[in-house]
Amino acid sequence: MAGPVPYPHYWTIELFWLECRDMAMLSYNEVKPGVAVLVEGEPYLCTWNNIMKKQQRRPVNQTKLRHIIKGNSVEYSFQQSDKVEEAEIETRPAVFIYERNGEWFFHDQKDKSARFSVTDAQMGDNGKFLKSNTGVETLWFQGSLFRVKLPIKTELKVTEAPPDVRGNTAQGGSKVVTLETGATINVPMFIKTGDVLRVNTETGEYVERV
Repeated sequence: MAGPVPYPHYWTIELFWLECRDMAMLSYNEVKPGVAVLVEGEPYLCTWNNIMKKQQRRPVNQTKLRHIIKGNSVEYSFQQSDKVEEAEIETRPAVFIYERNGEWFFHDQKDKSARFSVTDAQMGDNGKFLKSNTGVETLWFQGSLFRVKLPIKTELKVTEAPPDVRGNTAQGGSKVVTLETGATINVPMFIKTGDVLRVNTETGEYVERV
């Protein structure tokens, strides 16, 4: 007959504690755009969320998730009682080089010979505010690059701007200009060709003239 199970050694308990500590768990309402989570063992990036609160019902976090590796999107609702495991993401600084035929090329910040590229689909709308030699953050999951993060604010030159409409400047009107990357944004009437603007890359909005 087998004897009693021996009490685990101290190092075994410590290792178990470290593994549990490294496994970041999120509450249902912490799953927001930009947060990477594991759902049924699969890695997803949250692209949209909305917390629904109905009378006499527990709140639900409705989300849209994009599979980090496969690229397909799903809708998923997290309940208040759910504990969600955060996916382990590695951040690597990089520098944008150029774009060609829908492929965006970068090099490692510390090693210019370490080059890699992403597709239009991986870049998304971020690409329209990206110019050569811009420093970015690249996000990786298990060796696969899935997202490029631009600085929240960047400075871009205006290459095309329609003339002011008489009277609109004083009234605070706006117009659409073209930036050096080809992106178009709404700006105040006083902005002219050649001006350098500070733009919020997350909202796509004009911040100020530099």
